[in-house]
Amino acid sequence: MRRLETTLSGIFLGTLGSAFVAASAFAEGTGADGSADGFPDPAAGWDHLWKEVLTDITVIGVVFMIAALYMLIKFRAKSPDQVGGGRKLTAAQAVAWALIPASLFMADDFFLAANGWTQWNVQRRVPANAMEIKVTGQQWYWSFEYPDGTETDQLVVPIGQPIVLRMSSDDVIHSFGMPAYRVTEDVMPGRITYIWFNPDKPMDTVVTCREFCGMNHSVMYTKVRAVPQKDYEAWLKKQAAAG
Repeated sequence: MRRLETTLSGIFLGTLGSAFVAASAFAEGTGADGSADGFPDPAAGWDHLWKEVLTDITVIGVVFMIAALYMLIKFRAKSPDQVGGGRKLTAAQAVAWALIPASLFMADDFFLAANGWTQWNVQRRVPANAMEIKVTGQQWYWSFEYPDGTETDQLVVPIGQPIVLRMSSDDVIHSFGMPAYRVTEDVMPGRITYIWFNPDKPMDTVVTCREFCGMNHSVMYTKVRAVPQKDYEAWLKKQAAAG
């Protein structure tokens, strides 16, 4: 009984230690949002979290594989007359073998979940200085209205400037998806939804509709360009003049 109590105490302390390690790592991880220019970068944060998930899955897989191979070799049958068998464990050892690994993996899962919640909060908290662009989804194209009233069918934004998109639909439900910036949000009639992103480098990409919205759903995409500020101003001036 005393051995069992000692083992359970060890499990508790181990779990507590794991939770502490996870909490410490989480506290360090909250800064991993890719904020290189003073603004958080949700896309970089999601990429960082995804790499952590892949790393964890790989480490756990390798640990289990090594443990399985070790036990297969260690406790194998050594002659045709034998049956392979493992070492007989005491009750305390059996409990420890079950709970200690489970506690460690749960602490790791909590760490990843906490990082996911942090990234989600970053994704939903629009920077105060974000430039607002109105987006309207229609069967089967997107239209964009800039702060000066200019309307276009392409999304062109200046780099180094957080962009918030206020979106609605004139007909059916659409979904505004930009994989390059790791953002997707539904666009619905009678309701305004939003997403924001931080274009930190020149890039040409696309936005597609990610919700089946009718016969020509597959052609509902358009260009997204992130350009230097002076190029953005020249482009917007040209679009406004073309009117």
